[in-house]
Amino acid sequence: MTFKERYLAGEIPFEEIDDYIIRWNNSDALCTLREYLGLDFQEEDVWIEESDEALKELLDKQKT
Repeated sequence: MTFKERYLAGEIPFEEIDDYIIRWNNSDALCTLREYLGLDFQEEDVWIEESDEALKELLDKQKT
């Protein structure tokens, strides 16, 4: 499961994103970081252009 899937399912706290980034940096994954985390383009843009907190707010709106 991706970071986003696990976060939305309530399995991990948002701060776990840092561990996912470290794992991606140390992996041979051929996908982008966005793909590795499971983010869509809008979520990636919010994260880059605004902040971690803005991404968290966007994801929190998707929680069921």
